[in-house]
Amino acid sequence: MPPNVYDTLCERGFVYQVSDEAALRIALERPVTLYWGFDPTAPSFHAGSLIGLMMLAWFQRFGHRPIGLGGGGTALIGDPSGKSSMRRVLSREEIDANLPPMQRQLARYLDFEADRALVLNNADWLTKLNYIDFLRDIGRHFSVNHMLAAEVYKTRLESGLNFVEFNYMLLQAYDFLHLYRTQGCTLQVGGSDQWSHILQGVDLIRREERAEAFGLVTELLTTASGQKMGKTEKGAVWLDPALTSPYDFYQFWINAEDADVERFLALFTFLPMDRVRALGALQGADLRQAKEVLAFEATAITHGEQEAVQARDTSLALFSGSGSVGDAAPTFEVDAGRLSSGIPVHELFAEAFGKSRREAREVIQAGGAYLDGAPVGLGQLIAAPAMLRWGKKDYRRLVAA
Repeated sequence: MPPNVYDTLCERGFVYQVSDEAALRIALERPVTLYWGFDPTAPSFHAGSLIGLMMLAWFQRFGHRPIGLGGGGTALIGDPSGKSSMRRVLSREEIDANLPPMQRQLARYLDFEADRALVLNNADWLTKLNYIDFLRDIGRHFSVNHMLAAEVYKTRLESGLNFVEFNYMLLQAYDFLHLYRTQGCTLQVGGSDQWSHILQGVDLIRREERAEAFGLVTELLTTASGQKMGKTEKGAVWLDPALTSPYDFYQFWINAEDADVERFLALFTFLPMDRVRALGALQGADLRQAKEVLAFEATAITHGEQEAVQARDTSLALFSGSGSVGDAAPTFEVDAGRLSSGIPVHELFAEAFGKSRREAREVIQAGGAYLDGAPVGLGQLIAAPAMLRWGKKDYRRLVAA
């Protein structure tokens, strides 16, 4: 019997909850259509989205057809999941501008040739709904008491839940029904914060179509220290190279906590599990090798092998303190006239590394700021291009613009 994608997903750590495990496993013995929804609230996916993207890729590798569903309609309302207050309401123009770059990023993970995968926009049907008909045909299936008992709404009742957000669950459930009717979609996947929404869609298909559908969710990931996946001190780690350079993306993975390395290799690379376990078993200084493999593989998937090679070579050059760092090193540009006049070192380091001037003064006084490998001192002026370093690992290539 050929391998079942469900077993692979379980082995690699993707599966957290599933609506009917035994029935889904049987259903996945044949090709199915599934979908994963994303609201285009930014012009790029971030590292926290990768678990969903990788899961879609694994389904496709086993012969299933994934749909990436852009929430052009649902983003007009805002998902209350995981939020203590209402999300900022986006305009249609903002949403429409955010969708195309996200669709291009999906092509890094999925093969769209010959209808093997689809990207759809729920604005195409949600914005055309007649409100009265929707309430009569769809709203009648939803119990307000049951909805309020869902964790996604319970956590918002104290801080305030408005009626617009309350409708989000209905719209997401309707998306599943619409995709079942038009694409034969029988499985929705997502993060565990979507569990209540997904189950409502499964139930709606059962009520409206007398048909079987399934939900599968992953655990919302945090690092070993409890930090939200894809977040750093600098903010979100984006998949768009204009927002997070391939070098900085590589550094995000190379700086993974030791306790996360094996788990991240299983989730965010396509390496076979015997290799994952062997790398995860490395200890001490040898674990650096596993982090380098993780960083290279994750960067190659998102940005291509050429960018991964350049990021790796730059990282090795910076880490060893020798060799050419090349164009992949993170760059900080300043006006040529301003630079030639000389910029106070604490001011320049604060701007280059996104810190406050107070923080910059403190690290300079502690001997943790470097110019071309030499410590800098307060009162020093920087008047020419150079390599800046903050602490042991954070570099900026200073250039005149």
